[in-house]
Amino acid sequence: MGMTITEKILARGAGLKEVEPGQLINAKLDLIMGNDITTALAAEELEKIGIKKVFNKDRVVVVLDHFTPNKDVDSAEQCKIVRQFAREQGLSEFYEAGNVGIEHLVLLENGIVVPGDIVVGGDSHTCMYGAIGAFSTGVGSTDMAAAMITGELWFKVPETMKFVYTGKLQPWVGGKDLILYTIGQIGVDGALYMAMEFTGDTIDSLPMQGRFSMANMAIEAGAKSGIFAPDKTTEQYVKGRAKRKYEFYASDADAQYKEVVEIDVCGIEPQVAFPSLPSNTRNISEVGDVPIDQCAIGFCTNGTIEDLREAASVLKGRRVHSNVRLLIFPGTQEIYRQAMKEGLLEVFLDSGGVISCPTCGPCLGGHMGLLAKGERAIATSNRNFVGRMGHPESEVYLSNPAIAAASAVLGRIGSPVELGLKA
Repeated sequence: MGMTITEKILARGAGLKEVEPGQLINAKLDLIMGNDITTALAAEELEKIGIKKVFNKDRVVVVLDHFTPNKDVDSAEQCKIVRQFAREQGLSEFYEAGNVGIEHLVLLENGIVVPGDIVVGGDSHTCMYGAIGAFSTGVGSTDMAAAMITGELWFKVPETMKFVYTGKLQPWVGGKDLILYTIGQIGVDGALYMAMEFTGDTIDSLPMQGRFSMANMAIEAGAKSGIFAPDKTTEQYVKGRAKRKYEFYASDADAQYKEVVEIDVCGIEPQVAFPSLPSNTRNISEVGDVPIDQCAIGFCTNGTIEDLREAASVLKGRRVHSNVRLLIFPGTQEIYRQAMKEGLLEVFLDSGGVISCPTCGPCLGGHMGLLAKGERAIATSNRNFVGRMGHPESEVYLSNPAIAAASAVLGRIGSPVELGLKA
């Protein structure tokens, strides 16, 4: 019997010829990732049991991105712990200050994670690396500590849900809309502990930034991971970046799936997720009159140079509404630099926006743009739970960069079409 792409990668890691859903395995890890929050906890665990060295200094990656630049003394102390840990361990991949970025984009941009990898990370959106055909999933700090020590971790092989997208996308519709629409259809637990495999002719022509958004938000459907079979688009992205040899896996024709969901994308409009779940989605035409106080564009879901170009194409020559604060978060320093070269930062500044250094900041309610009681924000981030971006009585709406940018100009959630723009 054939295997899915996820099963093949896990079988390779476990040193087995084949695996099946529900099977418990122990797999060798290709990469372990942590940030300023989760690494500090893992480092404490290693110290408690007297472990002096991680299993491989080249396979443990640490990125200080959640509360950096440090928002207060506590976060400064926490980052100091992580910084000291990284130096003592001699980690070859440690990112902070001038070379920092949002962790998932840093690993992808620098070719640290490659197709076919098995990756765990101390962040729930670690599943983003499935965009290039890796099996990746988030773990807690204790499991991360164990992985740092042994280079291995146990898994229950997940069942796979296959999503087949067909048809041509409408203007201003991209990967963010596809995943929001999908989560809206199946719910936040619709793929619980499963691998979401994204396929179809729509996916064949979907650019990499759209794949990033979809794989990243698989967790918002309760999934263990999200994954795309690598193709020419993947090859173009990873070639020249990859720091290690990689392997492209694909599902067998006779692979078994828990469920196959077919989605015709032709009728899908830009999506907006209303508070306080990513599944609470509506078509842009059904949003109604929703005034906003803040617009935040970027983060790991939509912080690529392509995402910033899309937002800038809407904002160029326009001013942000007087009642709205526009915040821009490039995903990495390199993306920031490229946006500067292309004049995108000037567009954002001319529109009345504020440009941040790369940080997760407000996405997790940390800093750099929190909401007060009763305020509303539209954001290109991945999660809109109660209090996610500030006060428990604030509201977060999720969208793609074009919708967010148009909303910043309109002062309410709306579309670039209302500004007379065509994709």
